[in-house]
This record gives sequence, C-alpha cells and structure tokens, in this order.
Amino acid sequence: MSLINDDLQNLLISYCEPESELLQKIDRETNLKVLMPRMLSGHYQGRVLSMLSKMIAPKRILEIGTFTGYATLCLAEGLTNDGIIYTLDINAELEDMVRANFERSAYQDKIKYILGDATKTIDTLNEVFDIVFIDADKKNNGTYYDLIFERVRQGGIIIVDNVLWSGKVLQDKQDKDTQNITNFNDKIAADERVEQLILPVRDGLFIIRKK
Repeated sequence: MSLINDDLQNLLISYCEPESELLQKIDRETNLKVLMPRMLSGHYQGRVLSMLSKMIAPKRILEIGTFTGYATLCLAEGLTNDGIIYTLDINAELEDMVRANFERSAYQDKIKYILGDATKTIDTLNEVFDIVFIDADKKNNGTYYDLIFERVRQGGIIIVDNVLWSGKVLQDKQDKDTQNITNFNDKIAADERVEQLILPVRDGLFIIRKK
C-alpha cells in the first residue's frame, strides 16, 4: 500500500520518533492474528497522525474505523488534559483485543470505544470535534463526511485515509472501489467550505481543513 520503495520508507522512519513498545506490540499482534493486517496505520503514518494531533492539541477527536487501535493511540497523544477521543467500529470480533490494547495505554481514560454502525452511532455523540479521522469502509467516505461536517469546528481538520488507493486512482478505467475513491476525492476538491491537500503518506491521506 506504500507509494514509495522500502529503502526510502526505512529512511523516513529512521528520522521520525520511534514506536512505543505498546505500538510495536499492536503492530506485531495485528500482523500475526488479524485478517488484512495492511489496514493498520503503521509506524510512519502513525507518527504523522500523532504530529498533526499534537500541533492542533485537540479537546475532542472522532475516529471512524478503530481496527486494532493503533491510529487511535497515535491520535490520542495530542489530546489536551481533558481531551477525549471517540473511536467507532463495527467489528465486534476484535473487541477483546482492542480493549486490551487501550487498557495497556496511558490514554485509556480518554478513549471512548463504541461498537456499531457508524452511520447510526455518530448521531449519539453530542460533541464538536477538532479532528475527525475517517478510515473505515471506503464506499461510505462521502456519507461519513456529510454526517460529521457540521460537528467539526471552524479551523478543525478531517483526515481521510487510502485516498490514492495504491495508485489506482490514476487509471483511466477504474473498478467500482477505485471509482468510489475518485468520486470522493472530486467531492472534496469541489467543496468550497474547506481547504484541502493530499499527503502521499502510505496510501494517501486527505487533509481537509474546515474554513
């Protein structure tokens, strides 16, 4: 899923903050025990998410798509003392692993882990968010974006993962999944309520700032 070769990726990692022991453990366990481990954010993207969070110092974060909790913990690093991150996921099979990962972290009291269909659980949250990270089923990127937009403060950011789709967005003839990604990217580019850019990190991170 990375858009750059392994040698350059290793160089980038060598110049960023190292992974904590817990993040290393989550990475290792995910690759050993979970289907589709490539969905994990991983070291470099995790440090990007951490840096963005620390720069904004958010009081409230919403993550749509927990997976095994790696990105959740990276985003939590920037929370204010009274900050909370809500993380939504539909996969109950990973619940025990995810809760154990959170309980081992320094942020366990700041994490609200909610299982269920995010299109429904979002409506239960009476919050205004500084950061939203969308990393769930890609066909619903636009749906999630529309659901959360009014819940993001002015100047807040929305981050969307996998928007380059392993480079398939460059293809003239696109399969259905790739077309969904392209349609979402075009939707954001045409949205005059935001400023936006794509970072070529791992599989593409769309950074969207609400005006």
